[in-house]
Amino acid sequence: MTVGLPEEEYVALRDKTFDAIWNELDPLEQEIEDNERIPYDKVWPVLRESGAFGLLIPREYGGSGLSIAQYLPIVAEFAKIQGGIRAAIHVHNSFAHALSEIGGREQKDALLPGAAVGEKSLAFALTEPEHGTGADLGTRARRDGDEYVINGRKWLITNSDFASHFLVLAKTSDTEVSAFLVERDRPGLSIERLPETMGCKGGEHGVVTFQDVRVPVSTLVGEEGQGQDHLERALEISRVFIAASSWGTSERALDLSRQYAQQRVTFGKPIAQRQAVQRYLAEMAVDVYALRNMLLDAAAKWDAGKRIPAESAMCKQFGLEAVGRVTDRALLVHGGIGYTRRHPIERLYRDARLNWLEEGTPTIQYLVIARELLEGYAFDDAWNAPGA
Repeated sequence: MTVGLPEEEYVALRDKTFDAIWNELDPLEQEIEDNERIPYDKVWPVLRESGAFGLLIPREYGGSGLSIAQYLPIVAEFAKIQGGIRAAIHVHNSFAHALSEIGGREQKDALLPGAAVGEKSLAFALTEPEHGTGADLGTRARRDGDEYVINGRKWLITNSDFASHFLVLAKTSDTEVSAFLVERDRPGLSIERLPETMGCKGGEHGVVTFQDVRVPVSTLVGEEGQGQDHLERALEISRVFIAASSWGTSERALDLSRQYAQQRVTFGKPIAQRQAVQRYLAEMAVDVYALRNMLLDAAAKWDAGKRIPAESAMCKQFGLEAVGRVTDRALLVHGGIGYTRRHPIERLYRDARLNWLEEGTPTIQYLVIARELLEGYAFDDAWNAPGA
């Protein structure tokens, strides 16, 4: 069970983070979009001072130890500003949270205190150019005495430009997948930058190649063969975080559309008085409200110590559909001006499309949901009561 911060401390931290987001990070949007680079020398001190690096890291390691319910509104707020910053802080916090749950004591002692203040950062090295993320991995880790020798290639690795460590999934036998914590400066590890992305500009999503990379046995997370279980647990909650990003982007798109509709005058009256525009706004509000409440339910279950494979996939899938509809309608409300660069709607529209791909495509979410349903998943025990 996750308790989180006492309410007074949480409100103070949340408000401090929100102030940093809007007063110090949001003004950097134009610079990042123009240069397609995040100015880490400006962004990192703000994130460090606001405590954003340690939001999900337990307090014993220097973090804030937020519950998932407490964290979701904060990551949603990050999703309202420039998307490259949101992606960077999402991956950092997702991995830190995963390590705090699946890492060994020595691994947590070595990495989490530094991660809590941004001196160390963690990235997932999962998907591959020629393979998927699960049992068909091509990356191999061969035991050689007190070391493993890793060979393979990963790509689309977010934060590969600054991550100090990668959580690497590799085959340790024909049937077993294992997880390793690999330092970026290991001999044989190389990183190549991929072209810039459609949205969430500024971050790097590189190719990480392992050529006879030797790592100590102590870098193995858990035991051999537990990699797939570790992956599923990490992605389970990370999908909820992506859905929270969809919530934040949707909420800002709705707020901007409402304001614009009340200000834009055609034929002598604000377009907010036109029934077609009112319907757009109402449909957007329905999506925002529904997604918010799905997230509250999933967070409450996780914080109570329950696994949520179906809920997380449903949140992620509904979230990407909702933010797609909301940003579509926001563009219709704004008309041509919303299609111009440097208007927030144009950037929000592009940034939101990353949510289709992060932590699994729609086909994967549908597969997980169907699998859980067929294996007996129920939304709530009360639904299965006699006469229900």
